Amino acid sequence: MAQDAEETRFQLQKARMLRAAAECFNQKGYSGTSLRDVADVLGLTDAALYYYVRNKEELVYLCYVRAADLGREALDQARADGENGLDVILRYFRYHIEMMVGERGPIAIMSEIPSLKPEHRAEVLELSRKHSLNFEAALEAGIKDGSVAPCNVRLTGNAIMGSINWIPKWFHGDPELAEKMINEFPDILARGL
Repeated sequence: MAQDAEETRFQLQKARMLRAAAECFNQKGYSGTSLRDVADVLGLTDAALYYYVRNKEELVYLCYVRAADLGREALDQARADGENGLDVILRYFRYHIEMMVGERGPIAIMSEIPSLKPEHRAEVLELSRKHSLNFEAALEAGIKDGSVAPCNVRLTGNAIMGSINWIPKWFHGDPELAEKMINEFPDILARGL
């Protein structure tokens, strides 16, 4: 029981660290962010971060894996809840944006992939490719069931994912704006579908 409580505490602190790191990386980039910057956001010493990560490269890698995991979670939930292709897509937009601008955000923008060591880069790129293919499959399902207009799913998917994935770059925590984004962005992004 004590082990479970300690593991839960570790996971909560690690999640808090990854949110703080995402905020720093989104604002300053990889080269402009230090472990000290992340520690300052958390009110910790930079030495305390070494309990969770070995170095800055591992920290940005974990941020990217977390971003991919949350995107996958949003799409999986949308698929479970959706009634047709377009409904799945609209729900995915809402769920993913809620994660980005809500309590689970921010999520790191995957703009610093070249800074990762080769094995981490390959894993993150594979996660990103899988997510893109899954989103394209949702578009194809919508085209098949007639709820989405025929389109080039690769180009459409890239345009939409680019819009969603850039949100953490310009969103900085305004709750009123977050609510508008959650309620309005899905319709804005889906208008062309």
